[in-house]
Amino acid sequence: MWSNLQRWWGVILILVAVSATVWLGATQQLVLYIHPRYVVFTVVMAALALVMGVLSLAIRPANTEETVAPRGWSRVVGGVALLLSGAVALSLVLVPPTTLSSATASQRDIVGSTVGSDSQNADEVENADDELIASFTVVDWSSLLRQTSDPSFYANKTADVVGFITASEDDPANIFYLSRFTVTCCAVDAQPTGLAVYAPDWANDFEVDAWLEITGSFEVNPSSRSDLPLVLVPETMTVVERPSEPYLY
Repeated sequence: MWSNLQRWWGVILILVAVSATVWLGATQQLVLYIHPRYVVFTVVMAALALVMGVLSLAIRPANTEETVAPRGWSRVVGGVALLLSGAVALSLVLVPPTTLSSATASQRDIVGSTVGSDSQNADEVENADDELIASFTVVDWSSLLRQTSDPSFYANKTADVVGFITASEDDPANIFYLSRFTVTCCAVDAQPTGLAVYAPDWANDFEVDAWLEITGSFEVNPSSRSDLPLVLVPETMTVVERPSEPYLY
């Protein structure tokens, strides 16, 4: 009886977990958990597991007799483990997937992150045309700012970037970071990258974690409380929907 219960629970949990994975892939939400390069592989493996799980329901084990009855404490531990596993598996289906937020970004070094540091080369970008400049993301501009803080380098270069708000610790009244997470493999290894935006009293108009599209230029930091040499001074700031792929790669 106990072994049969364990078997059926195990198969059901596997079916729930792999079904959730296939569903996330079909609804294009799997990118909230893993890098897009792994989506096809993950969905294929989940589909195979789903088929094998269904087949296991139709195949009865050759011997289901219990040779030794489990101890009382063993049943309790096993039951709790199964319930917890079931809760985790069901949460994949019932709880809407969410992206990492400013709470995670604020716990890590946004300015000092080296993720994507080689995405753009300052020497190659110095005389880039407007079309290339317009395609730069938060990660691209962050990589350039780590290479040079010479204001003349950014003259006549307009940034048009999208990200979410993370409050600055140095001057939260006037500066926030327009942030994005970069992902190498999955959300577990995500690293935040952000651009310091100088917008006095920004909290009167926007909330932390709000997604914005900002156009503006990089200028010498006017804040006396922040030691960042350059900041993005907005010309326009517009609230936008979270991108379907919120992470950068």
